[in-house]
Amino acid sequence: MRAAATNVLAIFGPTGVGKTGLAIALAERLRERGERPVAVSADALQVYRGLEIITGVPSPSERTALEHRLVSFLPVDARFSAGEYAELAHAEIDGLLADGATPIVVGGTGLYLRAALTDLALRPPPPDELRERWERELAERGPAALHAHLARRAPWAADRIDPRDRSRVVRSLELLELGELEPPPDENQLWTIDMRHSTRLLGLEMERDALYARIDARVDEMVAAGAVAEVRAAHAAGASETARKALGFDELLRGDVDAMKRRTRNLAKRQLTWMRKLAGVEFVDVTGRDPVALAAEILPAP
Repeated sequence: MRAAATNVLAIFGPTGVGKTGLAIALAERLRERGERPVAVSADALQVYRGLEIITGVPSPSERTALEHRLVSFLPVDARFSAGEYAELAHAEIDGLLADGATPIVVGGTGLYLRAALTDLALRPPPPDELRERWERELAERGPAALHAHLARRAPWAADRIDPRDRSRVVRSLELLELGELEPPPDENQLWTIDMRHSTRLLGLEMERDALYARIDARVDEMVAAGAVAEVRAAHAAGASETARKALGFDELLRGDVDAMKRRTRNLAKRQLTWMRKLAGVEFVDVTGRDPVALAAEILPAP
């Protein structure tokens, strides 16, 4: 694999593929070069304090091996947006570079990865009264009725949204009313010359059966570690609509571990499909590979 003189390393890949392990191994290689690596999470749900198990926040020992920023800093009842994340991520990355450190952006949420690495145009949150009105409509009529309304007004937008996805249906209707609901940009355009800093983007892949086996084992480990009690506590604490998007939140509230596994495998498939559309990504097959040996190939000795 090629070596590259870059300011930022970025690691993207499906859930369960081993992003954290590789980030730690790459950090050790960077330290051997005299650099100071710091990870910046690009995950939409790892921001929530109290959801560390189901969101896969690096363990205390992993965070000792490599400092991670933008994890576990929000209470579970807080709302959070990609726009708010972008401001924080830009400040973290810019500050680390100014201090002579090497940011390693690690994530499995495509929008948040783009928000961290580019000057992505993100729409501001709607006025409180508009959101409250549509949330009342949601409570009274249900998501399917609102999705049908969206389909009549903006069918191209409705086609991209699951009728059960309450938050996305409401957000689209808000934007429609504000006159800001537009077709999304070509995702590939976000990975050309528009990066905020020189970035080496690694896209991790794994043989499908091996990845699915890792996902199932990981879910079992989460349950054994107390994931059910975690989501029940978050639910009792008034978890926000955005916090409830955490993979497995609803499934574990119902006690349906198999449903969480299916949903996680489906997400991994979508993440891989999205990743393969990116321009400039350096694909890395991690199937059966030791992270330390792989890191040595990615960052060979000068």
